[in-house]
Amino acid sequence: MQLNLSSRLQGIGEYYFSSKLREIEELNRQGKAIINLGIGSPDLPPHPAVIQALQQQAALPQSHGYQNYKGVPALREAISAWYQRNYGVTLHPATEVLPLMGSKEGILHICMTYLQPGDEALIPNPGYPTYRSAVRLAGATPVYYELTEESHWTPDWTALEKTDLSKVKLMWVNYPHMPTGQNATPDLFDQLIDFGRRHGILICHDNPYSFILNEQPQSILSSPGALEVALELNSLSKSHNMAGWRVGMLCGAADRINEVLRFKSNMDSGMFLPVQMAAVAALQLDKDWYNQVNASYADRREKAIELLQLVGCQPAPDQSGLFLWSRIPAGDADGYALSDRILYGAGVFITPGGIFGTAGNQFIRISLCATTEKMNEAIERIKIQLSGN
Repeated sequence: MQLNLSSRLQGIGEYYFSSKLREIEELNRQGKAIINLGIGSPDLPPHPAVIQALQQQAALPQSHGYQNYKGVPALREAISAWYQRNYGVTLHPATEVLPLMGSKEGILHICMTYLQPGDEALIPNPGYPTYRSAVRLAGATPVYYELTEESHWTPDWTALEKTDLSKVKLMWVNYPHMPTGQNATPDLFDQLIDFGRRHGILICHDNPYSFILNEQPQSILSSPGALEVALELNSLSKSHNMAGWRVGMLCGAADRINEVLRFKSNMDSGMFLPVQMAAVAALQLDKDWYNQVNASYADRREKAIELLQLVGCQPAPDQSGLFLWSRIPAGDADGYALSDRILYGAGVFITPGGIFGTAGNQFIRISLCATTEKMNEAIERIKIQLSGN
């Protein structure tokens, strides 16, 4: 039977990593044993207290039913306290916090809540591909604003002010920025809030990387007046090594939370209670936890720098997050060419920057989600490739 796909899928292909992982699986079946340094899926475990909380709650007979769409009060209170303690942001746990099954879910929820055909949304280039896909799934049109190395991967305000913004309803931003690792400048969030207020644009800040290799976690909600024009997504995937647990959150004004909840409540149910209680335990961990995790990533970053330098790249300093971003050497046509050269020549996969937008074509990104032993093995493989043996 032949069925036509819905128009909302036009222009939306399969997620790059979904198809690339199948290619890598086929190479592995051929005995290549590919070292995957492409995806930011933490390989370190959560804190033992988090796993214990999951086990204890799962053993209770009353833990397995449907849950409230807004999450249990204990989780919302833990999120609120975590924001106050780490970002200096005060959020009312009953009205300004919405737990999510991962922040990626929230990206689509926001787009489906506010966008429709005829609307536009500002998307960073380079930027997380899901922003573009979610906007298109909502029937709206992405309008790209280019970020450049010269501007430290921050918006060009002069260019934005000259853009026709009459149909723009929301703007996606993300700092520490993925894929470049750029932190927000001291006044960037204030500029974003001012821009959103003047143009009637909802500023949507995606903030999953603020605790990784970053001594000063920041939230856009700490800017004066932010609750009037901004929403923030956050996640435990990277900061607490809980990517597969799917625990995220949306924070913002009560009206915005209720609006998004209208869509979310028609799409899913509440999060599994044991996962919620484990998330409470994670959010109560002290600074020693973050220091321990970051010590591992700092060691891996040194190895990643060594690997990138081997292939002629020089990553910029002071990057935050789970990745290193670097311009490619002049000898390669683009990041795809360099990525494939290393994949097929050394059995090491590094992400081409072009998957994040045209502004990333001359860059590559390497993940820190591999042990130093794996990093060393990747380095040795590339040395062999470069020697021609």
